[in-house]
Amino acid sequence: MSLVELIAQADERGLATSGLACLDRCVPLLGVGEPEAPDEDVLRPLWASLAEDGAQWGPRLAAARGELSAADGEGEAADLVRRMLGAAPERAMADAWREWADACSVAALQVHRMLDPGQDSASGVSARREGSTDGMSPLVAAELRRQTQILELLAGGGAGGLRQALVVSTEGRRVLRAVVSRRERGFG
Repeated sequence: MSLVELIAQADERGLATSGLACLDRCVPLLGVGEPEAPDEDVLRPLWASLAEDGAQWGPRLAAARGELSAADGEGEAADLVRRMLGAAPERAMADAWREWADACSVAALQVHRMLDPGQDSASGVSARREGSTDGMSPLVAAELRRQTQILELLAGGGAGGLRQALVVSTEGRRVLRAVVSRRERGFG
């Protein structure tokens, strides 16, 4: 099943988790986790909110936005991450979650595409989200797998799905942080 189909079929919790996971994987682009920058777990209270069926989502989102407003990441990729954060719904509504999850999916794939030194043969990420994987660059392929895996974990409905989604997202954040670090050192 394509990523577009998985998003279309996801419930509110799956959509919220999908959007948050995309954002969480991309926060290293804002300088998060570096000295004198916000902690890399700045979004952890939002994950806790999802575990509590959305309790305190709005105030926790406002706190995360406040912490990340001073983050100093620069460039087009960092701007995409800021837009993901800015577009996050302040309260639970199915249509808002679906729109956010879809936009975050596109943005996260674009971020990975910008940072991947390999060439992606597609003209954009839409074909990737619809299932076309020919000539896909490695970093984009890994991000597509993570997005798909998270939605599949949550579609299963098990209690551990959210925890497993966080593990998948945390690993993706480590990968992206390593890519950013290599680029800053001039290796990519």
